[in-house]
Amino acid sequence: MSRALSIDLRERVVGASEEGRSRRQAGERCGVSASSAIRWWSLKREQGDVLPGPLGGDRRSGHIESHAALILALVEHKPDVTLEDLRQALSEQGVAVSPSALWRFFERRQITLKKSRRTRTSKAVPM
Repeated sequence: MSRALSIDLRERVVGASEEGRSRRQAGERCGVSASSAIRWWSLKREQGDVLPGPLGGDRRSGHIESHAALILALVEHKPDVTLEDLRQALSEQGVAVSPSALWRFFERRQITLKKSRRTRTSKAVPM
């Protein structure tokens, strides 16, 4: 798993940039990429510090969770709907999601589809 570079290094890069060096020169001086130096300088300007944001965790479920009522209503209307059919119904409503995102959505809610047998049970041969 990745981890953020130290705050000390970030502050040295921003400090070198504030002393008059270009962002690229400051990054090169401290051994980091120019894009990192530019990002850190922007963080300092916008936030007032160079602290890294949170790493890891779920960042994408908020999109599908904002449509939870619609998804659950579609499932309630047709309980045996497939993920692909559900995805198509959502796309008609203007919601773009993947079948795997839908799978995770239902998994978080512990909603499963239990398939029922289509044939009668046989009295002669146990199933």
